[in-house]
Amino acid sequence: MAASPIVVCIGNPLLDIQVSAAQGPQFLEKYELKSNDAILAEDKHMPIYEDVVANAEVTYVAGGAAQNAARAASYVLPAQSVAYIGSVGDDELAKTLASVNETEGVVSAYEVQPAPAKTGACAVILSNHDRSLVTTLRAAEMFHPAHLAKAEVASLIHGAKYFYIGGFFLTHGIESALEVAKAASAAGKTVVLNLSAPFIAQFFKVQLEELLPHVDILIGNESEAAAYAEASGLGQATLAEIATTLAVLPKSNASRPRVVVITQGADSTLVASSSPSTSAANLKPEDANPKVYPVPKLADDKIIDTNGAGDMFAGGFLGAVAQGKTLDEAIEVGHKLGQMCCGQIGPKLAFPKVNVL
Repeated sequence: MAASPIVVCIGNPLLDIQVSAAQGPQFLEKYELKSNDAILAEDKHMPIYEDVVANAEVTYVAGGAAQNAARAASYVLPAQSVAYIGSVGDDELAKTLASVNETEGVVSAYEVQPAPAKTGACAVILSNHDRSLVTTLRAAEMFHPAHLAKAEVASLIHGAKYFYIGGFFLTHGIESALEVAKAASAAGKTVVLNLSAPFIAQFFKVQLEELLPHVDILIGNESEAAAYAEASGLGQATLAEIATTLAVLPKSNASRPRVVVITQGADSTLVASSSPSTSAANLKPEDANPKVYPVPKLADDKIIDTNGAGDMFAGGFLGAVAQGKTLDEAIEVGHKLGQMCCGQIGPKLAFPKVNVL
């Protein structure tokens, strides 16, 4: 058992309410949702949570993008090596999330909001191999920066060497994210940010640009990269050009290059670095910059559910980085956990643990 967590993840704890691919399309149409997207619920979406429970077969799964990544990082690290910070309600949903974390070796450091606040939820609407996420943050957006100063939380932050911030957290928690990232960067620790969804770059660009200077490793997918390019006036830039642009943006800890990891689902993963020969956390891409990593083929009959696959890639990658693995090895671990997740219902991994290192 680790003496103290070396990885701290920060995000929005949510319980996923998942609708099967067979029933998903009717809810996509009813609530005017895109088949492969992630949004915050508007007023017109609020009935969806009771609707799917009443009128569909649903599966409840512990979720929240950064919490998923924390569990994935824990999968490749010793128990208690990863801590997770976020805000929940004082309810059964929170107890369910904490129980899953405990089972999977993650230390929960929740800020608990008193009733009537409720733990956040995410309606996950599956269709074919796509997933549409509709989130109501509830207690998650009530996170207070003061929680970081509590003795037990401050101790976790002080002892960690790697920090993972979910992009969704920027919708309400930029002050806390900046506090953690600035301190980590100043201390020479590694800060990882996930773009999380296209709307973050589109509608929270100011917050994103505040945080980026303190980020050592940036993770996103092709849709999120395209949204950033559009919001930043990069025109018809290629994915490689977008990744390279992000890699060379100003950085508070200039002694450490920035690495940008862009996933493209089952196709490939592209990695750009602000240095052609070195990157964050002892990662060493010695080939092309950007470098393209093909994703091993996964047969269609092995794909049950893609919900959470990107989070599991990010967490597996993070866990490998925290172990000092090379860039090639970290990407390989990320691919393995992403594909493993596709074989489960919801953002889960296979247990007993499979050795992926």
